[in-house]
Amino acid sequence: MTQQHDPTTVPAAVGGYTNALEVPAGRRLLFISGQIPETADGLVPEDAEAQCRLIWEHLVACLASAGMGVGELVKVTTFLSDRSLAEVNTAVRREFLGDHRPALTVIVADIFDPRWLLEIEAIAAADDA
Repeated sequence: MTQQHDPTTVPAAVGGYTNALEVPAGRRLLFISGQIPETADGLVPEDAEAQCRLIWEHLVACLASAGMGVGELVKVTTFLSDRSLAEVNTAVRREFLGDHRPALTVIVADIFDPRWLLEIEAIAAADDA
């Protein structure tokens, strides 16, 4: 089981994340590369919400392939091509995560493919099987 740490001496964690998450020894770690808003056959949805949903579906598939779910996510890093995408990104992330609060970083950056509006990478930790 992970342990959340939100010290009162740092800004409060708002928006569905925790400031720090401790992973105890003996846990399996899964490092998920940046997932992109592209289908297996190369199609890229045009709107930000559809792109975000597709990426979260990819993340869920990667987690499932290791016998994990979103509750095992300990760190999520999101790269947005524009800060105006923050609201839709937060809404879709909350939909997929529910009450789970991993450590989170959101970065506004130039994304590799101009069709991609965002990219998300993650780290998960689960009990040793």
